[in-house]
Amino acid sequence: MNKADLVSVMANEADISKAQATKALDAMLDAVVAALKDGDKVTLVNFGTFSVANRAARTGRNPRTNEAIIIPEKKVPKFRPGKNLLDAVE
Repeated sequence: MNKADLVSVMANEADISKAQATKALDAMLDAVVAALKDGDKVTLVNFGTFSVANRAARTGRNPRTNEAIIIPEKKVPKFRPGKNLLDAVE
């Protein structure tokens, strides 16, 4: 399922136009991104939790030269599914 498919399902389920569904989905995604940028967690009860994790610096290898390189630490988004989502997928 891609974004257009999701917008179509949202529009049909909520009995709204696709334009309104697109606007609602974009607003929700923007809010999640803004919260994660601020270092906050976003918890959607019965769905899951979005958070930011710190990935430690590590040593990697350049595959072309086999030279060791340092990969710097960075922040990465994480998602932890909720129980209801896990149960629905099973």
